[in-house]
Amino acid sequence: MSLFEKKQSAELMAARIEDYAVIGDMETAALVCRDGSLDWLCWPHFSSPACFAGLLGTKEHGYFKIHPAADEAILEDSWCYLPHTLIVEKTWQTLDGEVTVLDFMPPRGKNSDVVRIVKGVRGKVKMRMDMALRFDYGSTMPWMTHVDHHMRAIAGPHLVVLRTEAPLRGEDMTTVSDFLVSEGESVCFVLSYGSSTGDDPESFGAYEALRDTQQAWTEWTQKSTFDGNPKWHEAMERSLITLKALTYRPTGGLVAAVTTSLPERIGGERNWDYRFCWLRDTSWTLLTLLYAGYSEEALAWRGWILRAASGSPKQIRAVYGLSGEHLFNEWQLDWLPGYENSRPINIGNKASDQLQLDIYGEIITALIRTPVKDDDLWADSVRHLATGILNHLCDIWREPDNGIWEMRGKRQHFVHSKLMVWLAFDCAIRFYEEHPNRRTQEHDRYVERWRGERNEVRAEILDRGFSKKLNAFTQAYDSDDLDASVLRIPLMGFLPGDDPRVLGTLAAIEQGLMRDGLVLRYDTSKTKDWLKGDEGAFLACSFWYVSCLHLAGRKNEAATCFDHLLTLRNDLGLLAEEYDSKAKRQLGNFPQALTHIALCHTGIILGGGDGPWNHGVPASFAE
Repeated sequence: MSLFEKKQSAELMAARIEDYAVIGDMETAALVCRDGSLDWLCWPHFSSPACFAGLLGTKEHGYFKIHPAADEAILEDSWCYLPHTLIVEKTWQTLDGEVTVLDFMPPRGKNSDVVRIVKGVRGKVKMRMDMALRFDYGSTMPWMTHVDHHMRAIAGPHLVVLRTEAPLRGEDMTTVSDFLVSEGESVCFVLSYGSSTGDDPESFGAYEALRDTQQAWTEWTQKSTFDGNPKWHEAMERSLITLKALTYRPTGGLVAAVTTSLPERIGGERNWDYRFCWLRDTSWTLLTLLYAGYSEEALAWRGWILRAASGSPKQIRAVYGLSGEHLFNEWQLDWLPGYENSRPINIGNKASDQLQLDIYGEIITALIRTPVKDDDLWADSVRHLATGILNHLCDIWREPDNGIWEMRGKRQHFVHSKLMVWLAFDCAIRFYEEHPNRRTQEHDRYVERWRGERNEVRAEILDRGFSKKLNAFTQAYDSDDLDASVLRIPLMGFLPGDDPRVLGTLAAIEQGLMRDGLVLRYDTSKTKDWLKGDEGAFLACSFWYVSCLHLAGRKNEAATCFDHLLTLRNDLGLLAEEYDSKAKRQLGNFPQALTHIALCHTGIILGGGDGPWNHGVPASFAE
């Protein structure tokens, strides 16, 4: 390591991934550390350039910290989400007193805001606020002006205004405030985003915003109809709230995570940008929310997919922008050192150009599960798109693809991809069998074609996707490489959970892909994925494994494993993409939609439900 790298490493500011909380307004989100530092925020949207990028660099790249002053002796600190909300409450106890900070982002009106309320609980505590706004991922320092308790920052199209009762001043290219908070007193900081060519964002009362935000989240969580095992209710609710926070409200899309380039192995190159909408994640989230009674989100997603597909299944991609726009570029930042010196820092995602056959199964399942009525103006468009997707799938499913793990090398015949092709045909066939009133003569011809394709892909999976040598389903046809994605075979209803081939696959994965009770996606030392180094255990796969245990009849073992996985959440109930069992820390982008989706699915199955992937179509679809 060079002297420069050593100096840079010493200045890195980010905490462990699990030491962050997420707050958001369903259009963007921020990560706030338990030490009071907001280290990541993309404004005005999830995929916009970050104006606080300290998570991937140093203080020079932007942060917004509120914390007891340096000479306050901290005795204890704690934090939590206010019940049923996305409002974080941090508490510090010092020799002189006790203070709390409430952090949240109100549901957006015209502008986006971050609100931080400092409340004196006991005694008197000296507090310090430090803020360094740096636009364009930490590369652009704004033009700053301070007037009493008001600060304005402008850089190109961006305008950020800070309003507070505390005194503000400039210090070493940052904005700071030293203030005292006594028992019963409050000091509020409201940071608002706007356009540099328009008027300043309107001011508002912080406590009014707190009340409205708390009410909005509480009302949303109360709509849940989930009635599984009460033991896991809190974990399920927190995951549902997290998934809602990752939803882009204007369009109904869902981002895979709020971050880019948090590493799958510290110091490694497996660092990706997840601030976009994967059809897979969005469809799975829709099914989860539908199961929990959230039909509005399902209808919003349906509109998003219809716009994104533009009516033609040939144009469907695996990854889209927030509004359904096509993504083409992936580039790298060279001025950020990366999280704990893990590079590259990727912006954009080339997976948008890949062929991923599994997405068609996910789309069809979600479309059919979404309530549609005859007086719905988009009902015909939904059925037309679904029919078009299935007929298009008839033409392309025999091709190799990049798979669920988005392999960047040679395409292969991935077993999971073919499984989801089977699911697409099977789900549609079952729907028209259960609701013959929806069938026309044209649909009769389609269904017969789909039935033939379904039977062919099923036979092919059983013949070429199962290794007699391993007694297990494998990653790809005619391969002996294991892959945890085939754990979804019983979850999709392709085979029963106690089928000998499923039991053999479970045993093979336990022997070949288990590390300290967690499951790897695949063995990077054996499977060529055209990337260097290894990665942590994949948490979604670990949840799938637990579901398979339950379906295989090993229910007590499944419950024990599920409880263990829940202990890997941070103390706010959040999970990243992966986990390093040796270092005992989370890895990958955070919080990760796929992980929380898998947690919910497993909780449903272990709670006695048949899961969101049940082929049965809700009656409302056929009314």
